[in-house]
Amino acid sequence: MAKAPKMAFVCDDCGMDYPRWQGQCRCGAWNTLVEVRLSNAKTAASRPAVLGYAGAAGGGAKKLNEVESVEAEKRLTGIGELDRVLSGGLTTGSVNIISGDPGAGKTTLLSDLVARMSQSTASLYCTAEESLSQFKNRVNRLKLNYDEDNLYLLSETSVESIIEELEAKQIKFAVIDSIQAVITDNANGSPGSPSQVKTAAQAFTQYCKKNNVTMFIIAHVNKNNEIAGPQTLVHIVDSLLHIDTNDGQIRTLRANKNRFGDVDTVGIFRMSERGMISVDNPSEIFLSGSTTESPGSTITCIRKGNRNLLLEIQCLTTETESEFPQRVCVGLNMNRIKMLTGILRKHTKTKIFHDTFFNIVGGLKIDESETCIDLALVTALLSSLNDFVIPRTTCIMGELSLNGDVRPIDSGVPRVKEAAQHGFTEIFIPFRNYHKSMEGLGAKITPVKTIHELLELIN
Repeated sequence: MAKAPKMAFVCDDCGMDYPRWQGQCRCGAWNTLVEVRLSNAKTAASRPAVLGYAGAAGGGAKKLNEVESVEAEKRLTGIGELDRVLSGGLTTGSVNIISGDPGAGKTTLLSDLVARMSQSTASLYCTAEESLSQFKNRVNRLKLNYDEDNLYLLSETSVESIIEELEAKQIKFAVIDSIQAVITDNANGSPGSPSQVKTAAQAFTQYCKKNNVTMFIIAHVNKNNEIAGPQTLVHIVDSLLHIDTNDGQIRTLRANKNRFGDVDTVGIFRMSERGMISVDNPSEIFLSGSTTESPGSTITCIRKGNRNLLLEIQCLTTETESEFPQRVCVGLNMNRIKMLTGILRKHTKTKIFHDTFFNIVGGLKIDESETCIDLALVTALLSSLNDFVIPRTTCIMGELSLNGDVRPIDSGVPRVKEAAQHGFTEIFIPFRNYHKSMEGLGAKITPVKTIHELLELIN
């Protein structure tokens, strides 16, 4: 009598497995455990090794000087910000995942990419979530340039059928849309289940490594803006890209993992009728471009990954018409605003009985960890409150501590250089960030130690 297949219960959110069902997973999610059938160990062990994959070369351990050094081949995609995030272009034979919220622009960006790649190599876009006519309409709407003989479209959900088509057409660049929609015969469960997602990703990765095929895989996200499914998916692929949706049309592309480059680089895109437009000079978007100087406007320099971005912070204060003043922030952390207003009341005796509104030009969202904007926020608030103007040629950056001191920020010299290159003539920085190399940039560098010193210099 044949043995009954072994069963397990796997969490859809984190991929953790349990021997029996329970209501809540250790990750905190409720009702996410799905029953799956485990593969036979003998069957898994009998699968042949794949060339270009760990464990396929054999031959035992080798000394370091016996290992042949092979540089990864990179090619430019023609999308400037994508090439930047991928550290100089797309690595041949790599498997990449791109994730993001619905409507973030994953399909739009990869439609542009597959059209560009078709101009030099056989390319395929496999859509498991929409019809071929829908994809063609998108290509026509975005007016993409592609090679008719090299661009193939496929509407298929079977992993085995997709791989057969890749081999038959000798495809060298492929897009799978999406990993949660395809299904493989080598795993149990419905599409999107942990076992299906993991096995499908392994099959695609092994085929790409064996045949030197470059692939992009679209992945859905859960309510925490993380990749849905097992976390082992992240370890299988070579790079993990994520699109952050800011308020408005701005999209931020970040590499959370990259085996062939850095993970600190950020790409800025603008969503338009022509698709995802690469923004080569993001500082121009985050500055209003207004030539009229008015109270409540201050310019600072933040750091996204390893990029320095100039942005404009706007503040408006009005007399309150209710018993309790309002505090409204767009793109900023409310807790930090409360802390900074408390510092002002304590150390400068400033009384704020007004409705206060903060805004970031361009719709960018500032992380709570980005503390270099403290001085700019305080200055913008005082500028609107006391009705004085900060010149548009002035850039202010620095972190403010609870005792009123101005603390240093990271990468002070690159930030100052970025501001000087955009024509700012006076730059306020923390005293401990001052360096002699800043003097030859054509701007007046003013180091400050405390909030009192900053207010004296501005007034």
